[in-house]
Amino acid sequence: MTAPLQNDRLLRALARQPVDRTPIWIMRQAGRYLPEYRATRARAGSFMDLCRSADLACEVTLQPLERYDLDAAILFSDILTIPDAMGLGLKFVKGEGPVFERPVRSAADVARLPKPDMGTDLGYVMNAVSTIRKALDGRVPLIGFTGSPWTLATYMVEGGGTKDFAKVKGLVYSDPKAAHDLLGRLADAVTDYLNAQIEAGAQALMVFDTWGGVLAPHDYRDFSLQYMQRIVDGLNRKRPDGSYVPVTLFTKGGGQWASWIADTGADGIGLDWTVNLDTIREKVGDRVALQGNLDPSVLYAPDEVIEREVARILEEFGPNPGHVFNLGHGIHQHVNPDKVKVLVDAVHRLSARD
Repeated sequence: MTAPLQNDRLLRALARQPVDRTPIWIMRQAGRYLPEYRATRARAGSFMDLCRSADLACEVTLQPLERYDLDAAILFSDILTIPDAMGLGLKFVKGEGPVFERPVRSAADVARLPKPDMGTDLGYVMNAVSTIRKALDGRVPLIGFTGSPWTLATYMVEGGGTKDFAKVKGLVYSDPKAAHDLLGRLADAVTDYLNAQIEAGAQALMVFDTWGGVLAPHDYRDFSLQYMQRIVDGLNRKRPDGSYVPVTLFTKGGGQWASWIADTGADGIGLDWTVNLDTIREKVGDRVALQGNLDPSVLYAPDEVIEREVARILEEFGPNPGHVFNLGHGIHQHVNPDKVKVLVDAVHRLSARD
């Protein structure tokens, strides 16, 4: 028997229902900007060891909630768990980030990819979800997440991070059949992965399409959005207890395609700081909630500037329901943790309804 939810602002906002104040959570809220996270990470030995320990993943997931009055927890994990489970030899190299020993460069490479088993290959993620959900004890909802098929494919084909996306775009243009085969396999794996997170206790879902914005519009629809559509269609969004699990799609640099994203049937659209919320609301109406969209660099500013920018974004969205406050991308590792408290408190104070 799970504890009843004490703070349902996030779920109400994603359902476009009235809330007493705008909910806020922060992308990458459990991360390197927190000294307590760095201590736990050092104790774990490596980043993936931290992800694979349910107890340690739970510990770092809860750390920001002890500091700040956040309205949601998000599973501590990594977007590359699925490619790792496909046997590509994931390593995290200091100064480089994620690197795959065996990148996917051809149709033959795609054909050899195994389908990950959610219980064995990725069971550690589900253990973390259930452990965190139990530890939260109804305090706030737990968000599960994944990378989008396109974003996962960029790392798998490039072999790591990239600035020009030459290899993955080269595959798209030279062998689109192989690219679609790869993306289809990833979409199926991601759907299974998110459904397993729902079964383990996730109460909301995020799909991070970090690199969708590097595509031309027609390529975005063909190689990114259609596969997120497949995922949305394949989710079991009703939990066994009858509660509904909303899903938010976030394409960095994708504000121009907000109306297309809304057409997928997702409950929310994540937005970065390159668009105005009022402009997007004009495009999508009240079909979806909007999440965002403070520039993370604002957190380097004086407190009064942070509060001013919070007020501007709240005013941009307006008084209608359906806003989840967030940064336009992940929090920077060098941000002063005290600035996050200024942000969270300002959102709640300035958005309070009478």
